[in-house]
Amino acid sequence: MRVAVVAGPDPGHAFPAIALCLKFVEAGDEPVLFTGSRWIDGARAAGVDARLLEGLTPRPEDDDMDAGQRIHSRAAFVATEFLPDLRSVSADLVVSDILTAGGGMAAEKLGVPWVELSPHPLYTPSKGLPPIGSGLACGVGFRGRLRDRMMRAATGRSIAQGKAQRSAARIGIGLPSEDPGPTARLIATIPALEVPRPDWPSEAHVVGPLHWEPTNEILELPPGDGPVVMVAPSTAFTGAAGMLEMTLEGMQGSGTRVVASILDDPPSSLPTWAVAGLGRQDALLRAADVVVCGSGHGLLSKALIHGVPVVAVPGGGDQWELANRAERQGSAIVVRPPTPESIGSAVRAVLEGPSYARAAADAAAGAHDVDDAVEVCRAALA
Repeated sequence: MRVAVVAGPDPGHAFPAIALCLKFVEAGDEPVLFTGSRWIDGARAAGVDARLLEGLTPRPEDDDMDAGQRIHSRAAFVATEFLPDLRSVSADLVVSDILTAGGGMAAEKLGVPWVELSPHPLYTPSKGLPPIGSGLACGVGFRGRLRDRMMRAATGRSIAQGKAQRSAARIGIGLPSEDPGPTARLIATIPALEVPRPDWPSEAHVVGPLHWEPTNEILELPPGDGPVVMVAPSTAFTGAAGMLEMTLEGMQGSGTRVVASILDDPPSSLPTWAVAGLGRQDALLRAADVVVCGSGHGLLSKALIHGVPVVAVPGGGDQWELANRAERQGSAIVVRPPTPESIGSAVRAVLEGPSYARAAADAAAGAHDVDDAVEVCRAALA
């Protein structure tokens, strides 16, 4: 297949797209990645034909605080800017990230089948679940089901508004108002973070998380033999701030060793029992006893497939939902609001309580019971 893979520049979406491209390359297909400029060189170094996705720069009229406007109106603009590039690569199939809906719109304009990539669990509304983002488990009994129905009704207006914004954006670029949706959906998560629902879409396939390491550097652990606490602050702009600093203060005098995986420059001063920088997270996870993270899907799923329990410090977006799913599964403790004391206490509880490590090991054991992403895409063409 000749596949155009489309994703925005946020690491939580660009990295899974690069990982998917590498799966296509390994399978003998020809992927072309369209994404933000920050990751193009890294993707090319990994062996992926990577190109700039036009239309990502915000326009004066764009309101990034309005999620519906950000996703739908911007998507229509991206689709228009991307259309000539998509036409030039003669793609058989388009895979478009869920937040970069312009790729799907452009594919529809050209009559090319397209697949949606969700680098996290399935977040479409369900008649059997509380609204996604609430962090709540499915209600039990009459009162629980009533609570869920009332919450779904309360969020119904926002969902309707989003559909109206989508329709207006589609009409604006010459598409029918009704969105037919993708041929298939790649749900790139592990079964342990997914929840049963009575209306699972037939086109949705859990394919396992898609991870890519943006570096080959290995961070050396601090000297000693104490437990290793890996800290991975969120890369999302809605992530909780000050995570590394609070963890360092909370672990002072505990005998642990702290290693922080960060994309940006490390702090200028660290204690002797801590290191920070850009290093391969998979290598760090093989040494870690516990992970302190923002509970974004990328790092959370990566920790669990390595069998490492988590102290989740959720920020905005879907992090609250994911943190609570991991806590219910037994592999995480959720900390909110974060303080040095609350983070330190949670880390000690995870290190001293073997049940968290057992639950993480259970999540790892079921992580490979998934569909093959490349085969799902080939079936979408068939």
